[in-house]
Amino acid sequence: MIDPVDPPEVAPRQGGRHLARTVAIVVGVVVVALVALLATRKSTDNQVARSQIVGKAVPSVKGTTLSGSHFNVDDHLGQWVVVDFFGSWCGPCQAEQPELVKFAKAHANDPNVAMVGVMYTDKKSDALNFYKKSGAHWPILDDDGSTALSFGVTGVPETYVVDPQGQVVAKYEAGITASALDSVIQRYGGESGLSGASSGSSTTTTGATP
Repeated sequence: MIDPVDPPEVAPRQGGRHLARTVAIVVGVVVVALVALLATRKSTDNQVARSQIVGKAVPSVKGTTLSGSHFNVDDHLGQWVVVDFFGSWCGPCQAEQPELVKFAKAHANDPNVAMVGVMYTDKKSDALNFYKKSGAHWPILDDDGSTALSFGVTGVPETYVVDPQGQVVAKYEAGITASALDSVIQRYGGESGLSGASSGSSTTTTGATP
């Protein structure tokens, strides 16, 4: 009787081994990339939470301005109020400031419009210098963080539009333009029966010098 002979071991082909290693590396890279994406991407819940202020009554915006006067958003019921959270150190804030100034200059004599800036982790001297250089003249509040927290601000710039009834009707995270602000006033002013300033009007923002 002939003893059975074990089949010889077949060594894996070098090419197959190399392919398997390559596939494993690629899969690993993809997994790491997906984990990083999920870790850095803001969840839908967070985005919704941040936008929940729109459609609700404006939170408290009050305090002493950098010029020493008092500001309280409740005193501006009957007006459109633009609330701008900014930092002089913030690049996007610097980029959009000319548009805010343009809007302010277009509504200087308009009793229906007011503006207020709210400092966000900034120095008073830097904020004042930033406003002076940009030609801005609306009030600046030195926030201790409570105002930003009540609005759900997570970074700057963030700009909110409050209608004459004291309701937040729009929010912009960056890239605000004068025409966009005018469009909000036109749209919601028409719906509420309250007249806002028309786009391209030759009038500027009310408000004390910061």
